[in-house]
Amino acid sequence: MTADVFGPARLGPVELRNRVIKAATFEGMTPHGLVTDELIEFHLRPARGGVGMTTVAYCATSPEGRTDRHQIWMRPEVLPGLRRLADAVHAEGAAVSAQIGHAGPVANPVSNRLPALGPSRRLSPLGMRMINAASAGDLDRITQAHARAARTARDAGFDAVELHFGHNYLVSSFLSAKLNRRGDRFGGSLTNRARLALDIARAVRGAVGGQLAIIAKLNMDDGVPGGFWLDESIQVARWLEADGSVDALELTAGSSLLNPMYLFTGDAPVREFAAQFPRPARLAIQLAGSRFLRAYPYQEAYLLDRARQFRAALNLPLILLGGITRKQTMDLAMAEGFAFVAMARALLREPGLLHRIRSDPEARSLCIHCNKCMPTIYRGTHCVLASPRTT
Repeated sequence: MTADVFGPARLGPVELRNRVIKAATFEGMTPHGLVTDELIEFHLRPARGGVGMTTVAYCATSPEGRTDRHQIWMRPEVLPGLRRLADAVHAEGAAVSAQIGHAGPVANPVSNRLPALGPSRRLSPLGMRMINAASAGDLDRITQAHARAARTARDAGFDAVELHFGHNYLVSSFLSAKLNRRGDRFGGSLTNRARLALDIARAVRGAVGGQLAIIAKLNMDDGVPGGFWLDESIQVARWLEADGSVDALELTAGSSLLNPMYLFTGDAPVREFAAQFPRPARLAIQLAGSRFLRAYPYQEAYLLDRARQFRAALNLPLILLGGITRKQTMDLAMAEGFAFVAMARALLREPGLLHRIRSDPEARSLCIHCNKCMPTIYRGTHCVLASPRTT
């Protein structure tokens, strides 16, 4: 029997009121790395709009793992604010998840004032600094930091954590044969390249297993020649399933380091991104930005064909992401055996979209996939076509 997307559903130890998750979108609302009223309001809007769960992004596990120094990193000082956020979301009837991870080579060493870490030494396009190869000691520290971050989310009253294993952040970069040129037990074979992902998932399960739902956001492919691809990703997913270390996988794609538009599809907002930078960088982005922000045509459920291959190979609950804006697409995902759907841009445009869909199953999202929301991360993420206060 096909599940009802608006019916209650269990995710690990957590009962959600429905099967729609507000996907992680970096909010740009934590100027001192702490929860603000603006961040709470950002997550209250989709909670009031009817989602089953909203995802706070991005909660770095250590200070050098931030993409920007203003991001939250999980430490004792953030606990009161996170608890206030969780209580507010729960009061609206929704659950709340913390996306935890380490940005690795996607971290900005200039902003963080700390060296970026990756599987191998290479030049960072962010500030043109070198990315250092993480030592075995670094990786053990970062693994334990994920466990502590999960415990912080638990102590704050969160319902779930989402482990960021995508977009060529640290774990994803280790999975990529293009980025991982190591000769030790973390490089070479897929077994070795997947070691960090499995170690982190096991550490988090050991820290909070049975108390929080544990989701891994896993790249299906990087969208980069020579990078992580479907056959390897399916095998890693099988290992995670066999371990019992995660309760669900959210399937994603693309590389924030090398090919970000591969995930988003739709228009590439080069001019809008360039406008966020001072003049020398602005001119460079205007001239060369289209080579980095490549345009891919948007279509509804654009990750579905790849995600079907994971559904066929796994019994683990899967979360379908990517261009889900209509009731018909949600129903298709349920019919094909996906446990949940995740939405991001459509809910930025219209946080109350689910209420409208409930009253009119033929309703269509107002999002036009212009992606001009993407550059707004520098001043508070929002849809440029709607007031950020829209409910």
